[in-house]
Amino acid sequence: MSTAPVPALKPELEQPLLAVEACLKQLGDALASRDPALIEQHASELHQLLALAVQAFGEAARQGSLPATLRHRLVRAGGLLAAQRETLARGNASLDRALEVLIPSEPTGLYGAGGKPERRGLGASSLQA
Repeated sequence: MSTAPVPALKPELEQPLLAVEACLKQLGDALASRDPALIEQHASELHQLLALAVQAFGEAARQGSLPATLRHRLVRAGGLLAAQRETLARGNASLDRALEVLIPSEPTGLYGAGGKPERRGLGASSLQA
């Protein structure tokens, strides 16, 4: 049984994808360790690397020379990025809920800290009869 030779991967496509994959792993590790400085650093780096990769892959796609193996790796990297984005969004939503409990946006009691009744202002968001 003979197998078709695997075409050589073009370095102008392979290198940006390798960099994106490595940075995604580093960002995942930073998210797992909950290190805000590393998360910010790797997110910024990933943003730049993705821009370069998109440019390189866009050019290759226009020329019709995008190898299937790289296309599959790019799709897999995109899936990993989406999963990390979803994890971060869930973490933000959880933090927002916790902050809302600790620091409510609307007064909830009838009396203020000094024992006096709280009054809501007649701002644009209040209902009037």
